[in-house]
Amino acid sequence: MSHQNASVKSILFALLANLGIAITKTVAAIITGSGAMLAESIHSFADCFNQGLLFLGLNATKRKPDMKHPLGYGKEIFFWSFIVALILFSMGGMFSIYEGIHKLSTHEGLKSPLIAIVVLSVSMLLEGASLYGCISQINKLKGDASLWKWFKNSSQTELIVVLGEDVAALLGLTFALVAVVLAVITGNPIFDAIGSIGIGILLIFISMFLAVKVKSLLIGQTADAETTAQIKTILNDRPEVVEILNLITIQLGPQIMVAVKAKMATVDNVEQLIANINTCEVELKKAIPAVQWSFFEPDMVN
Repeated sequence: MSHQNASVKSILFALLANLGIAITKTVAAIITGSGAMLAESIHSFADCFNQGLLFLGLNATKRKPDMKHPLGYGKEIFFWSFIVALILFSMGGMFSIYEGIHKLSTHEGLKSPLIAIVVLSVSMLLEGASLYGCISQINKLKGDASLWKWFKNSSQTELIVVLGEDVAALLGLTFALVAVVLAVITGNPIFDAIGSIGIGILLIFISMFLAVKVKSLLIGQTADAETTAQIKTILNDRPEVVEILNLITIQLGPQIMVAVKAKMATVDNVEQLIANINTCEVELKKAIPAVQWSFFEPDMVN
Protein backbone atom coordinates (compact mmCIF):
# COMPACT_ATOMS: atom_id res chain seq x y z
CA MET A 1 0.00 0.00 0.00
CA SER A 2 1.24 3.51 -0.87
CA HIS A 3 2.43 5.35 2.23
CA GLN A 4 1.16 8.63 0.78
CA ASN A 5 -2.22 7.09 -0.02
CA ALA A 6 -2.59 6.06 3.65
CA SER A 7 -1.66 9.58 4.73
CA VAL A 8 -4.16 11.22 2.39
CA LYS A 9 -6.98 8.98 3.64
CA SER A 10 -6.14 9.65 7.29
CA ILE A 11 -5.97 13.41 6.77
CA LEU A 12 -9.25 13.37 4.85
CA PHE A 13 -11.00 11.41 7.63
CA ALA A 14 -9.75 13.92 10.18
CA LEU A 15 -10.65 16.97 8.06
CA LEU A 16 -14.25 15.89 7.47
CA ALA A 17 -14.77 14.95 11.12
CA ASN A 18 -13.23 18.15 12.46
CA LEU A 19 -15.11 20.44 10.09
CA GLY A 20 -18.48 19.03 11.13
CA ILE A 21 -17.49 19.05 14.79
CA ALA A 22 -16.11 22.61 14.69
CA ILE A 23 -19.33 24.06 13.25
CA THR A 24 -21.51 22.14 15.70
CA LYS A 25 -19.39 23.10 18.70
CA THR A 26 -19.36 26.77 17.74
CA VAL A 27 -23.15 26.90 17.58
CA ALA A 28 -23.37 25.06 20.91
CA ALA A 29 -20.78 27.37 22.53
CA ILE A 30 -22.79 30.44 21.51
CA ILE A 31 -26.03 28.94 22.85
CA THR A 32 -24.61 27.60 26.13
CA GLY A 33 -21.94 30.19 26.89
CA SER A 34 -19.56 27.34 27.78
CA GLY A 35 -15.87 28.30 27.90
CA ALA A 36 -14.81 24.64 27.60
CA MET A 37 -17.08 24.29 24.55
CA LEU A 38 -15.65 27.43 22.94
CA ALA A 39 -12.12 26.16 23.60
CA GLU A 40 -13.05 22.89 21.92
CA SER A 41 -14.54 24.66 18.88
CA ILE A 42 -11.36 26.72 18.40
CA HIS A 43 -9.35 23.53 18.72
CA SER A 44 -11.45 21.84 16.00
CA PHE A 45 -11.13 24.79 13.59
CA ALA A 46 -7.37 24.81 14.22
CA ASP A 47 -7.29 21.10 13.39
CA CYS A 48 -9.12 21.75 10.09
CA PHE A 49 -6.51 24.38 9.18
CA ASN A 50 -3.77 21.98 10.22
CA GLN A 51 -5.07 19.25 7.92
CA GLY A 52 -4.99 21.76 5.05
CA LEU A 53 -1.32 22.43 5.81
CA LEU A 54 -0.56 18.71 5.83
CA PHE A 55 -2.18 18.35 2.39
CA LEU A 56 0.00 21.26 1.25
CA GLY A 57 3.09 19.50 2.59
CA LEU A 58 2.24 16.18 0.93
CA ASN A 59 1.69 17.92 -2.40
CA ALA A 60 5.03 19.73 -2.08
CA THR A 61 6.92 16.44 -1.70
CA LYS A 62 5.91 15.53 -5.27
CA ARG A 63 7.89 18.42 -6.75
CA LYS A 64 10.86 17.37 -8.87
CA PRO A 65 14.43 18.20 -7.82
CA ASP A 66 15.84 21.38 -9.33
CA MET A 67 19.07 23.38 -9.30
CA LYS A 68 18.37 24.93 -5.89
CA HIS A 69 17.05 21.72 -4.35
CA PRO A 70 18.95 18.83 -5.98
CA LEU A 71 17.65 16.38 -3.36
CA GLY A 72 14.04 17.34 -3.96
CA TYR A 73 11.36 18.77 -1.68
CA GLY A 74 10.57 15.71 0.43
CA LYS A 75 11.44 17.41 3.72
CA GLU A 76 8.70 20.01 3.19
CA ILE A 77 6.26 17.64 4.90
CA PHE A 78 8.48 17.79 8.00
CA PHE A 79 8.36 21.61 7.93
CA TRP A 80 4.58 21.80 7.63
CA SER A 81 4.15 19.13 10.31
CA PHE A 82 6.28 21.27 12.62
CA ILE A 83 4.12 24.32 11.82
CA VAL A 84 1.03 22.25 12.66
CA ALA A 85 2.51 21.43 16.07
CA LEU A 86 3.09 25.15 16.68
CA ILE A 87 -0.48 26.00 15.69
CA LEU A 88 -1.78 23.31 18.02
CA PHE A 89 0.28 24.99 20.77
CA SER A 90 -0.82 28.57 20.05
CA MET A 91 -4.34 28.49 18.60
CA GLY A 92 -5.38 25.42 20.56
CA GLY A 93 -3.48 25.33 23.84
CA MET A 94 -2.80 28.97 24.61
CA PHE A 95 -6.29 30.16 23.60
CA SER A 96 -7.94 27.47 25.72
CA ILE A 97 -5.95 28.53 28.79
CA TYR A 98 -6.77 32.19 28.13
CA GLU A 99 -10.48 31.42 27.79
CA GLY A 100 -10.42 29.38 31.00
CA ILE A 101 -8.72 32.17 32.97
CA HIS A 102 -11.23 34.65 31.56
CA LYS A 103 -14.11 32.44 32.70
CA LEU A 104 -12.59 32.19 36.18
CA SER A 105 -12.74 35.97 36.52
CA THR A 106 -16.25 36.41 35.09
CA HIS A 107 -17.97 33.37 36.70
CA GLU A 108 -20.57 33.21 33.94
CA GLY A 109 -23.06 30.36 34.29
CA LEU A 110 -23.94 27.84 31.58
CA LYS A 111 -27.01 28.24 29.42
CA SER A 112 -28.69 25.13 27.94
CA PRO A 113 -26.04 22.74 29.29
CA LEU A 114 -27.92 19.75 27.85
CA ILE A 115 -27.04 20.98 24.36
CA ALA A 116 -23.37 21.10 25.32
CA ILE A 117 -23.48 17.56 26.69
CA VAL A 118 -25.20 16.19 23.55
CA VAL A 119 -22.80 17.99 21.20
CA LEU A 120 -19.73 16.83 23.13
CA SER A 121 -20.99 13.24 23.17
CA VAL A 122 -21.64 13.25 19.40
CA SER A 123 -18.26 14.90 18.82
CA MET A 124 -16.55 12.13 20.77
CA LEU A 125 -18.16 9.56 18.48
CA LEU A 126 -17.00 11.43 15.37
CA GLU A 127 -13.47 11.92 16.71
CA GLY A 128 -13.41 8.26 17.68
CA ALA A 129 -14.30 7.36 14.09
CA SER A 130 -11.52 9.64 12.81
CA LEU A 131 -9.02 8.06 15.21
CA TYR A 132 -10.14 4.58 14.16
CA GLY A 133 -9.64 5.51 10.50
CA CYS A 134 -6.15 6.85 11.22
CA ILE A 135 -5.10 3.77 13.19
CA SER A 136 -6.53 1.51 10.46
CA GLN A 137 -4.28 3.19 7.89
CA ILE A 138 -1.28 2.95 10.23
CA ASN A 139 -1.94 -0.75 10.80
CA LYS A 140 -1.61 -1.34 7.05
CA LEU A 141 1.89 0.13 7.17
CA LYS A 142 3.41 -0.88 10.48
CA GLY A 143 3.25 -4.66 10.00
CA ASP A 144 3.89 -6.58 13.22
CA ALA A 145 5.37 -3.58 15.05
CA SER A 146 3.48 -2.09 17.99
CA LEU A 147 1.84 1.31 17.58
CA TRP A 148 4.39 2.86 19.95
CA LYS A 149 7.33 1.35 18.06
CA TRP A 150 5.87 2.62 14.79
CA PHE A 151 5.46 6.08 16.33
CA LYS A 152 9.11 6.17 17.48
CA ASN A 153 10.55 4.93 14.18
CA SER A 154 8.18 6.33 11.56
CA SER A 155 9.19 9.22 9.31
CA GLN A 156 5.60 9.87 8.20
CA THR A 157 5.12 13.02 10.22
CA GLU A 158 1.75 13.73 8.62
CA LEU A 159 0.33 10.48 10.03
CA ILE A 160 2.03 11.09 13.38
CA VAL A 161 0.47 14.55 13.61
CA VAL A 162 -3.00 13.32 12.64
CA LEU A 163 -2.74 10.58 15.27
CA GLY A 164 -1.61 13.11 17.89
CA GLU A 165 -4.42 15.52 16.97
CA ASP A 166 -7.07 12.79 17.16
CA VAL A 167 -5.84 11.61 20.57
CA ALA A 168 -5.71 15.21 21.81
CA ALA A 169 -9.21 15.85 20.50
CA LEU A 170 -10.69 12.81 22.23
CA LEU A 171 -9.00 13.62 25.53
CA GLY A 172 -9.99 17.28 25.20
CA LEU A 173 -13.62 16.35 24.57
CA THR A 174 -13.54 14.13 27.63
CA PHE A 175 -12.20 17.02 29.72
CA ALA A 176 -14.87 19.33 28.35
CA LEU A 177 -17.68 16.83 28.97
CA VAL A 178 -16.59 16.19 32.55
CA ALA A 179 -16.27 19.94 33.15
CA VAL A 180 -19.76 20.71 31.83
CA VAL A 181 -21.34 17.83 33.78
CA LEU A 182 -19.64 18.95 37.02
CA ALA A 183 -20.75 22.54 36.40
CA VAL A 184 -24.35 21.33 35.96
CA ILE A 185 -24.32 19.03 39.01
CA THR A 186 -22.71 21.53 41.36
CA GLY A 187 -24.15 24.70 39.86
CA ASN A 188 -20.63 26.11 39.99
CA PRO A 189 -19.36 27.48 36.60
CA ILE A 190 -15.77 27.33 37.85
CA PHE A 191 -15.60 23.69 36.72
CA ASP A 192 -16.26 24.80 33.14
CA ALA A 193 -13.37 27.25 33.37
CA ILE A 194 -11.08 24.60 34.87
CA GLY A 195 -12.05 22.28 32.01
CA SER A 196 -10.96 24.90 29.48
CA ILE A 197 -7.61 25.36 31.24
CA GLY A 198 -7.15 21.57 31.38
CA ILE A 199 -7.78 21.29 27.64
CA GLY A 200 -5.20 24.00 27.01
CA ILE A 201 -2.53 22.28 29.12
CA LEU A 202 -3.26 18.98 27.35
CA LEU A 203 -2.91 20.54 23.88
CA ILE A 204 0.34 22.28 24.80
CA PHE A 205 1.80 19.02 26.13
CA ILE A 206 0.85 17.06 23.00
CA SER A 207 2.01 19.84 20.65
CA MET A 208 5.43 19.94 22.33
CA PHE A 209 5.65 16.15 22.14
CA LEU A 210 4.89 16.25 18.39
CA ALA A 211 7.30 19.15 17.80
CA VAL A 212 10.22 17.25 19.37
CA LYS A 213 9.47 14.20 17.20
CA VAL A 214 9.26 16.25 13.99
CA LYS A 215 12.35 18.32 14.86
CA SER A 216 14.56 15.24 14.73
CA LEU A 217 13.46 14.54 11.15
CA LEU A 218 13.56 18.19 10.15
CA ILE A 219 17.23 18.65 11.05
CA GLY A 220 18.24 15.34 9.45
CA GLN A 221 17.61 11.82 10.68
CA THR A 222 18.64 8.42 9.41
CA ALA A 223 16.15 6.03 7.88
CA ASP A 224 14.54 3.70 10.41
CA ALA A 225 16.63 0.82 11.75
CA GLU A 226 14.69 -1.81 9.80
CA THR A 227 15.25 -0.05 6.45
CA THR A 228 18.92 0.61 7.21
CA ALA A 229 19.42 -3.07 8.09
CA GLN A 230 17.66 -4.06 4.86
CA ILE A 231 19.99 -1.82 2.83
CA LYS A 232 23.04 -3.41 4.48
CA THR A 233 21.72 -6.91 3.81
CA ILE A 234 21.04 -6.18 0.14
CA LEU A 235 24.49 -4.73 -0.45
CA ASN A 236 26.32 -7.39 1.55
CA ASP A 237 24.58 -10.10 -0.50
CA ARG A 238 25.76 -8.60 -3.78
CA PRO A 239 28.70 -10.48 -5.37
CA GLU A 240 30.17 -7.13 -6.42
CA VAL A 241 30.63 -6.08 -2.78
CA VAL A 242 33.26 -7.62 -0.51
CA GLU A 243 32.53 -5.51 2.60
CA ILE A 244 30.46 -2.48 3.63
CA LEU A 245 32.92 -0.06 5.23
CA ASN A 246 30.49 2.74 6.00
CA LEU A 247 26.80 3.44 5.40
CA ILE A 248 24.90 6.69 5.90
CA THR A 249 21.16 7.11 5.31
CA ILE A 250 19.16 10.34 5.49
CA GLN A 251 15.36 10.48 5.49
CA LEU A 252 14.19 13.19 3.07
CA GLY A 253 10.43 13.08 3.47
CA PRO A 254 9.13 9.95 1.71
CA GLN A 255 12.52 9.51 0.01
CA ILE A 256 15.83 8.23 1.34
CA MET A 257 19.38 9.22 0.44
CA VAL A 258 22.08 6.55 0.82
CA ALA A 259 25.84 7.08 0.91
CA VAL A 260 27.99 3.94 0.84
CA LYS A 261 31.69 3.31 1.21
CA ALA A 262 32.49 -0.28 0.28
CA LYS A 263 35.34 -2.62 -0.52
CA MET A 264 34.49 -3.91 -3.98
CA ALA A 265 35.35 -7.21 -5.61
CA THR A 266 38.58 -7.19 -7.62
CA VAL A 267 38.03 -6.49 -11.33
CA ASP A 268 40.27 -6.12 -14.37
CA ASN A 269 39.53 -2.48 -15.19
CA VAL A 270 37.85 0.72 -14.03
CA GLU A 271 34.96 0.28 -16.48
CA GLN A 272 33.99 -3.00 -14.83
CA LEU A 273 34.21 -1.42 -11.36
CA ILE A 274 31.87 1.37 -12.48
CA ALA A 275 29.49 -1.18 -13.98
CA ASN A 276 29.46 -3.16 -10.71
CA ILE A 277 28.67 -0.03 -8.69
CA ASN A 278 25.86 0.89 -11.08
CA THR A 279 24.42 -2.62 -10.75
CA CYS A 280 24.43 -2.36 -6.97
CA GLU A 281 22.62 0.97 -7.10
CA VAL A 282 19.99 -0.29 -9.54
CA GLU A 283 19.28 -3.41 -7.47
CA LEU A 284 19.11 -1.39 -4.24
CA LYS A 285 16.57 1.05 -5.68
CA LYS A 286 14.58 -1.81 -7.15
CA ALA A 287 14.38 -3.56 -3.76
CA ILE A 288 13.66 -0.34 -1.81
CA PRO A 289 11.81 2.19 -4.02
CA ALA A 290 12.07 4.86 -1.30
CA VAL A 291 15.83 5.09 -2.05
CA GLN A 292 15.93 7.93 -4.56
CA TRP A 293 19.58 8.96 -4.27
CA SER A 294 22.64 6.76 -3.77
CA PHE A 295 26.30 7.75 -3.63
CA PHE A 296 28.78 4.89 -3.86
CA GLU A 297 32.47 5.24 -2.96
CA PRO A 298 34.80 2.27 -3.50
CA ASP A 299 37.60 2.12 -0.92
CA MET A 300 39.84 -0.22 1.04
CA VAL A 301 39.57 1.33 4.55
CA ASN A 302 36.95 3.16 6.63
